[in-house]
Amino acid sequence: MNQNSKSASQNFSGLGIAPGLLEIIARLNYKNPTPIQRQAIPIALQGKDLVGVAQTGTGKTLAFGIPMIQRLHQINGQGLVVLPTRELAVQVDEALRKVGTKSGLRTVVLIGGTPIYPQIQAIRRNPHIIIATPGRLNDHLQQKTLRLKNVKIVVLDEADRMLDMGFAPQIKKIFQELGPDRQTMLFSATIPPEIMKMATSYLKLPIRIEMAPTGTTVENVSQEIFIIPRDAKVRLVDKLLEQYLGPTLIFTRTKHGAKKLTRAIRDMGHAAAEIHSNRSLSQRRDALQGFKTGKYRVLVATDIASRGIDVTGIELVINFDMPTQTEDYVHRIGRTARAGASGHAISLATPEQRKELRDIERLIRKSLPISPVPELPPTRQPKFRPVNQPESANWPKHQGPNFARRRPFRHQRQGNRRRQGRFRNN
Repeated sequence: MNQNSKSASQNFSGLGIAPGLLEIIARLNYKNPTPIQRQAIPIALQGKDLVGVAQTGTGKTLAFGIPMIQRLHQINGQGLVVLPTRELAVQVDEALRKVGTKSGLRTVVLIGGTPIYPQIQAIRRNPHIIIATPGRLNDHLQQKTLRLKNVKIVVLDEADRMLDMGFAPQIKKIFQELGPDRQTMLFSATIPPEIMKMATSYLKLPIRIEMAPTGTTVENVSQEIFIIPRDAKVRLVDKLLEQYLGPTLIFTRTKHGAKKLTRAIRDMGHAAAEIHSNRSLSQRRDALQGFKTGKYRVLVATDIASRGIDVTGIELVINFDMPTQTEDYVHRIGRTARAGASGHAISLATPEQRKELRDIERLIRKSLPISPVPELPPTRQPKFRPVNQPESANWPKHQGPNFARRRPFRHQRQGNRRRQGRFRNN
């Protein structure tokens, strides 16, 4: 092992990690454990239940992944990681396989939007770790293609979202299928008191590790607010995209809003993609991968996707719509200023949303500066594609190349035949 590898492994030494895993960590060039990793790994390796509260982008995946991989070599059982989004499930699987593949780790990812039969085949190979979203996991339980009685370690990642009103019934069904002899870990950047109260029913004497109080934002992200009428928001986005030239992530409240805004941004001349629950898994993967590689400069997303966007180098986050849940503000702006970099977050609030702003300020325990609205560019007219231009996957089909030559409806064809004399009585 070279000198750099020795240094890397020594930084993770003293946490109780096995020598073989230390060598893998060194080869992956993970030099220093983050605060949440330094605090959580020793406790998790002892098999104790815990609740980890840390800011986004601070390495929570390895904080539970390393102990889970090591303990599964020691005990006869499986691990289960439950997450709110498909993208986050794929990212967690990639991170765990980086660490565990050399030691023979087998994983299965159970998410919607993909065929279920290959997942059933992977389950039959007896994976060590199951990584799943609640909906698809319950599908397998209902069809009896999966049993959870052998699961000894359970992780709820992004626990606040997992236990909110939308996911709570599904999580309850999952825990009913688990055996009582298990270790349970919860991780998130925000765990409000009411969520913590719900979580205690799944935990046994949990140890709470709080690297930063709930709602603490990333240190290197600057924040800014514009109070602006809703019908002027698109023009302000146009102005901001001229001012900030780097990769930009924009959050909307609805799927329809994301689609509409993406089209407007393309009309501004920027490469943009959308990511929300109406897009297929392949479309979402293309959007996220294209955003990472620079194919798309702007990514427009809804909150359902905000927990799965782990991209370094995002210069600007824009809250085109204020979040429905106050805690989502922390997760949204945490997509920038990752891995020690700096970033900027801008929120566009209407005059009627000052109460939402006060709720956010109360959560993050700081005042948000309100900036004057700059002079805005004129409204851009939407661009229409010529009829003979090849149809794009992103262009509405009713405006495709065959629009002008589309076959008439049945009543129109009959009317044409009547006018041509084909229905005359002989």
